[in-house]
Amino acid sequence: MALHPLAGHPAPPESLVDVKKLVGAYYEKAPDMSDPHQRVSFGTSGHRGTSLAATFTESHILAIAQAICEYRRERGCTGALFVGKDTHALSAPAERTAIEVFAANGVDVAIEQDGGYTPTPVISHAILRANRNGGALSDGVVITPSHNPPSDGGFKYNPPDGGPAGSDVTSWIERRANELLLEGNRGVRRLPYDEALRSGRVRGVDFAQGYIEQLGAVIDMDAIRAAGLRIGVDPLGGAAVHYWARIAGRYGLNLTVVNPRVDPAFSFMTLDHDGKIRMDCSSPYAMAGLVNLKDQFDVAFGNDPDTDRHGIVTPDGLMNPNHYLCAAIRYLCTHRPGWPAAAKIGKTLVSSGIIDRVAAAVGREVCEVPVGFKWFAPGLHDGSLCFGGEESAGASFVRRDGRVWTTDKDGIILGLLACEIMAVTGRDPAAHYREIESELGRSFYTRIDTPAEPEQKAKLARLDAGAVSDSELAGDPITAKLTAAPGNGAPIGGLKVVTAGGWFAARPSGTENIYKLYVESFRSAEHLQRIVEEARALVLRALR
Repeated sequence: MALHPLAGHPAPPESLVDVKKLVGAYYEKAPDMSDPHQRVSFGTSGHRGTSLAATFTESHILAIAQAICEYRRERGCTGALFVGKDTHALSAPAERTAIEVFAANGVDVAIEQDGGYTPTPVISHAILRANRNGGALSDGVVITPSHNPPSDGGFKYNPPDGGPAGSDVTSWIERRANELLLEGNRGVRRLPYDEALRSGRVRGVDFAQGYIEQLGAVIDMDAIRAAGLRIGVDPLGGAAVHYWARIAGRYGLNLTVVNPRVDPAFSFMTLDHDGKIRMDCSSPYAMAGLVNLKDQFDVAFGNDPDTDRHGIVTPDGLMNPNHYLCAAIRYLCTHRPGWPAAAKIGKTLVSSGIIDRVAAAVGREVCEVPVGFKWFAPGLHDGSLCFGGEESAGASFVRRDGRVWTTDKDGIILGLLACEIMAVTGRDPAAHYREIESELGRSFYTRIDTPAEPEQKAKLARLDAGAVSDSELAGDPITAKLTAAPGNGAPIGGLKVVTAGGWFAARPSGTENIYKLYVESFRSAEHLQRIVEEARALVLRALR
C-alpha cells in the first residue's frame, strides 16, 4: 500500500469525525440483519464497528449485554461485573446502554467513579484480585475498539480468568445476541439509566488505586526512581491519561505526560500510513509526535486508547515491536530469579523467530499459539507461561515472584519495563536488541495486506496443509507447513510455511477483504522480498 502524503503529519480538520453525528447514529440506526456485516461478530477482541455503518449501535449493545447476562447466569458468575471504557466517542453511550441492561438483570456492576476511563489491563487486574480468594466469581467488560479510528466502537467480555474470552465463550454470546436482534430485542431486559443508577446494583470505584499500589510487585519501581530517568509518556488521548500523574507521584518518578488531552475526535493525532487517524502506538506515523520529542527523554513510550498496547521510543526512534519483545524477554528471564524455571515464553505464530532464539539462549521453552491474546490467558493465569507477547505490540508477564499479574495485554507495565531495563542496565532496550542481533542473527520482517475476495478468505481460513505442494521456499527446503499452532494445536485460521532461512504466514482479515501476509527472513532484505513474492504465488495456488 502506498504511503499517504500526509502520513506522520497533524490531522487536518477535514479528517476529523463529526462526533455529534457519530453519537446520534448510535441511537438512531439499527442493523439490517440480512447483511452479515451488520450482525454481532466477535473477532479476536470482541465486537467492533461504527454507528455510521450501523455495525455498532444501541441495538447491538442491548443484545450483547443481555447475552452476557444470560451467559454469566448459566455459568454461575454471581460476583461483580467490572466494566471499563476508553475515550472513543461511542464508548460512553455503550457503557450507559450496557448498565441499563445489567442492572435490569440483577447484575452487580462496578464502574470507574465519576464517569472516568479504565485501561483494559486494570479491568483484568481487578477481576483477578476479586477472584483470588474464592467465593462468588467476578468477570468483566471492556468497552473499546483499541487503536481503531475515532469513528469506531468496541465491546469485549473478559471471563473470570481475567483475559479475553475464548472462542467457545464469544461464539455463545455472538449467537445469542444475534438471536435477540432477529427478535427485535424483545428478550432484552432494560431499566432507564437513572433508575439503573438508583437500583443499588451500580457502584463507582477507584480502579486505579489497587492497580497502582501493586505495580512494585511486577516492576522494580525503586530502581527506576533511583536512576532519576527522564521519562516521557504519550497516552494518545486514552484511558490511562490520568493514571500517569498518580503513578509518578506514588513512586517518585521524573515523568512527563507530553499530551494530557482527551478529545473523542483525537484531533491532536498525526495521520497513520494510510492517511487515517488511528491511535496505533506501534506505528511511527501515529507516534510521530512523541518520536519528535525523543531527545528530551532517556526513555519514552505511548499507549493506545485502552492502554493494552505499547510503543517504546528511545533516542534511536520508535522500536519495532518484535525487537522490543526480544529485549524484554531476555532482560526479564535474566532478572527475575523468582520466576519458575519451567514457565514458558508465549508468542504468536506471526511474531519474530528471533524470540525463539532468545528463549533458547536463556533456557526457556516457547509456546507458539494462534493470533489473539486469549491464547495466553490460561497459561499466564496458572503460571505455565511467564510471558506472553504479540508482534502487534501487546504483551503481559507475571509478577516478580512468578504469580499472575494480568491475563490481558498491559501497555502500562511494558512501558515501565523499558524504564526498568534502562535503570538497571544503563542501556535502553534498543541497545539491548542490537546486542541480541549481533549474537543471535538479524531479522528482516514485514507485514503486507493483500486484496482477497470473501470466498478466498473463507478458503484460506480452512486451508489444509496438504493443499501446499511446494517443497521449497526462496531456495530453502520447507521444514513445516502449519495450519495449527504447535504450542496448543489450535487452528490458526490460515497457513504458516517455515524454512531454515525464514517463514511466512497468511491469515484472512476478519473485517476487510484482504489477507494479511507476515514474512520474516534471517538473511537479507533481498531474501525477504523473495519470500514475499513466492509466498504470494504459493497462497494464490492454494486458493484456486
